[in-house]
Amino acid sequence: MTDVLRGRRGAVLIALGAAFVVATVLLAATGADPLRAYQALVVGAFGPDGFPGTLAYLVPVLGMAIALAIPLRAGMVNLGGEGQLVLGAITAVIIGLHSPLPAGFTVLLAVAGGVLAGASYAALAALCETSLGVPLLVSSLLLSYPAMSLASYLVRFPLADPGSSLPQSRRLPEGVALPGIGLGEVTIGLFAVLAVVVVFLVVDARTPAGYEVRMTGAGPRFAAYAGIDRPALTLRLLAASGGMAGLVGAIMVLGFPFRFIDGALISPQYTWIGLMAALLAGASPVGTALAAFFFAALTNGGFDMERVTQTPRELTAILQAVIIVFLAASTGLLRRRGGSR
Repeated sequence: MTDVLRGRRGAVLIALGAAFVVATVLLAATGADPLRAYQALVVGAFGPDGFPGTLAYLVPVLGMAIALAIPLRAGMVNLGGEGQLVLGAITAVIIGLHSPLPAGFTVLLAVAGGVLAGASYAALAALCETSLGVPLLVSSLLLSYPAMSLASYLVRFPLADPGSSLPQSRRLPEGVALPGIGLGEVTIGLFAVLAVVVVFLVVDARTPAGYEVRMTGAGPRFAAYAGIDRPALTLRLLAASGGMAGLVGAIMVLGFPFRFIDGALISPQYTWIGLMAALLAGASPVGTALAAFFFAALTNGGFDMERVTQTPRELTAILQAVIIVFLAASTGLLRRRGGSR
């Protein structure tokens, strides 16, 4: 086990080093000063004005990274994170707009509704595989489109803000919001996400359920011979994954701007950045959290780098892709995941 961990750390360092080399070459090719660009990147991510933005970006990235790491730990890839995220968000908005309860109870109900909506929709993808034979990669991905289309319809018609030409819902009532923590737009949703990380870590390392998940990820055939019920495990893991994605969606709409805006949760690509973080860390709880923080800082710092050096911030997306490509090439990560089916 120690040799495996050392090998993975070495592969991660190789991937990060390769990305650094590629970034330096690209920066030099565009005429920018690499040192000045890196300085702007660090200040934009961790400086007094930039760090609150990094934390705000970390909430959805870390949340989606953990959501996708949960089934990935067992060798199952949930590609429906965007649909589950959006469905959780629109459910939270519907509850927030129409609940007759006091604001505090409405917030709790909206969060619970978002979690339940995401979990139920992800469980449907699991049932498509276990009952109908549709591969999880296909079922989870294709089910995202009806969810996103439904949310788009709702904010353009039944829930539309009559005072705006934008495709967005009405603003949530006063008080129906998660409290802030005094760092920009960051809310207590950050602590909810961190709490899930801790639960994931404890379950993964200290419980029989976590051992079953890790055993299935390491050798699905051996796990089946050992008596692990693969269909039941798939259903549980996908429900947990979708519930986490729904939680992230609810957190996002219960914070600024306190409404659902069509495309606002999809355009930043939280799901795909989260998936890259989970892949980079091999879906381990602590590693996934660290990778998510790295990608959140890299992305947020990219805005400052673009402003200072006129370097397109899309360079950060290139760096993320290079890291994953080198990691997959040096560890055979994607090949093992594919072979675990």
